Amino acid sequence: MAMSRSAAMAKLVRQITQLGMVRVQTLNCSYSTMVQAQMAMQRNVSTMSSPEDQSGKDAGGVRKHQIGENVSRKDKINFLVNTLLDLKDSKEEVYGAMDTWVAWEQNFPIGPLKRALLLLEKEQQWHRVIQVLKWMLSKGQGTTMGTYEQLIRALDMDHRAEEAHVFWVKKIGSDLHSVPWKLCDLMISVYYRNNMLENLVNLFKRLEAFNRKPLEKSTVQRVADAYEMLGLPEEKERVLEKYKHLFTKTWKGSPKKSKKIPLLTEKKDF
Repeated sequence: MAMSRSAAMAKLVRQITQLGMVRVQTLNCSYSTMVQAQMAMQRNVSTMSSPEDQSGKDAGGVRKHQIGENVSRKDKINFLVNTLLDLKDSKEEVYGAMDTWVAWEQNFPIGPLKRALLLLEKEQQWHRVIQVLKWMLSKGQGTTMGTYEQLIRALDMDHRAEEAHVFWVKKIGSDLHSVPWKLCDLMISVYYRNNMLENLVNLFKRLEAFNRKPLEKSTVQRVADAYEMLGLPEEKERVLEKYKHLFTKTWKGSPKKSKKIPLLTEKKDF
């Protein structure tokens, strides 16, 4: 199976090379070269140039016009997702595929990448999501709280709570005064589901030290439960008392606007 696949790759690369679209140093091609060739062949994004187009080529016969510009955004995303789903579980292969996918772009395609990640999440491909996010961060891209939240969630779903904790401590936990509560709630939930109760209460204490007040009663309840399971009933009661307003708060909807009934006017004959 592996030999037939390699033969198919080599044949594909030879066909592309004959068209002058991809330079190949050896028929024993790397995965990176195969992806370039497959992208060009599947989308038929380049053709042999006419004599007047020769100025648009470099010395090796490759068009300077980037192939990626001729492929629709949707096709790029689908190609990436399908490629990642077909790969074996190898960091080197995934990183190689990602490097090739962005090679044709003038700017880092953060938007299409986000869409591809959502599609992988929909397929519950959490391990792939983690690999892609780590690759993206290794390139210095997507260093936002939204990306960190997505990575922590994926690590949790992939049963890698300890790794999520290490990432939190290294990248996020040192700046708790500005971390969004949504992300803090997520980490508290990760600790709670994975019985990492000491980490949970330590995080909550540090948030309180920054005068950060929880916004949801579910957060307070998890903290209180953690204190109880750790044998600290006094701390449990303290937390429940301090934030009891979250349990009694009622939602106040906006008052319904009364419908105005049009006044009946006497019909006049003109």
